[in-house]
Amino acid sequence: MSATVTVTLRFAARSDVGLVRSNNQDSAYAGPHLLVVADGMGGHAGGDVASRIAIAALAPLDTADHGPEQALEDLERTVEQARLDLVHASEADPDLAGMGTTVTALLRSGNTLAMAHLGDSRAYLLRDGVLTQVTVDHTFVQHLVDTGRISPDEAEHHPQRNVVMRVLGDFDVDLTPDMSIREARPGDRWLLCSDGLSGFVPPEQLTEVLVESETPDEAADMLVTLAMTAGSTDNITVVVADVVDEDDAAAAVVDESVQVVGAAANDAPPLPAGIGGHDDAAHAGDHDPDDLEDDDPDDGDVRPVSRRRRPWVGVLVTLLVLGGIAYGGWWLYGWTQQQYYLGVVDGQVAIYQGIPASVGPLSLSTPVELTGTSVDDLPAYWADQLDGTIRAASREEAVERADRLIAEATPEPTATPTPSPSPSASPEAQEATG
Repeated sequence: MSATVTVTLRFAARSDVGLVRSNNQDSAYAGPHLLVVADGMGGHAGGDVASRIAIAALAPLDTADHGPEQALEDLERTVEQARLDLVHASEADPDLAGMGTTVTALLRSGNTLAMAHLGDSRAYLLRDGVLTQVTVDHTFVQHLVDTGRISPDEAEHHPQRNVVMRVLGDFDVDLTPDMSIREARPGDRWLLCSDGLSGFVPPEQLTEVLVESETPDEAADMLVTLAMTAGSTDNITVVVADVVDEDDAAAAVVDESVQVVGAAANDAPPLPAGIGGHDDAAHAGDHDPDDLEDDDPDDGDVRPVSRRRRPWVGVLVTLLVLGGIAYGGWWLYGWTQQQYYLGVVDGQVAIYQGIPASVGPLSLSTPVELTGTSVDDLPAYWADQLDGTIRAASREEAVERADRLIAEATPEPTATPTPSPSPSASPEAQEATG
């Protein structure tokens, strides 16, 4: 048998703010030895900072200094350092309190991959034409599936499917990530993504794109376009990486420039002092954390990639939608009008037809029914979800979901207790009053 094949990674990273959100809270990193997706959360001020901090902490791992046995330990220790950085940042700026981020990371050491995972971002492996979800979502709905309370099909439309139970956060809780070792086999194609992709595009379509795309760049571009076409209401971030024979890679002249996308690549205020790039974080290597925000085109080590690195993606979606209108119900526009979601009209819970997006002056949704229930009467959690994230496949399903919300807002009637007879009453009196 021939000697073990030495492998390398050919990779691409993309991130888009999406059709609805006003800012991108996702970040991703792709390099010769490290792949990371981080989906930040914590409001407008905190989510993007959280994902940037995670990338800044993990980026120095992108070196060849890790032995196979050491890589997993290095990765776990650095994820913990990222958590401490989040705590430090929120203590320095109270406006950032409550921020958090998912982390899904692969660290290559020779022919092995160390994996760390927290949250509901995902890692998929395409091997021999079969796509497998490698990670398990740390969500309330996945817990219900694991305990047999709901089916996987029910989980796809569950109103609490976005409730994440484990993330990298600034709260003082030790949440250990899922850690594992994987084989890096030539011919494998890895996909790391935020739920802006996996929450809107079914595995069958992911498989089709990953199988048919010639390169990681082509696959990443197509996946972002597919998510936007599906009406994704979240930021969309993907990293696609092929495991290739190093000899074949050398012949193909693989570009090993680091790609940083999303919030970590945007111009932003510097992180608080001492955050990112720790010397003791698993042999930090030669990366300077400031490189993550370096816009110097002469920098050959780090290549920040704008969240709009492929501007034609947005243009393509626009043309597709406008083309659908011009040609009288082309399939894409027709598909949007078969969707429903819950939103708000004049302070009331409303049912919308379409998707929560606009193309220029054209809105792709219309309110079709008012429930008469005030948003102010809902529990705070449900009120916050009325931004297009509560979707339905039909109007009937939308009505059913609205009814559930209304039930949350309507207190159950309190039964009037039956008066007990006085202890001093005679048996005859008790019988008479009974």
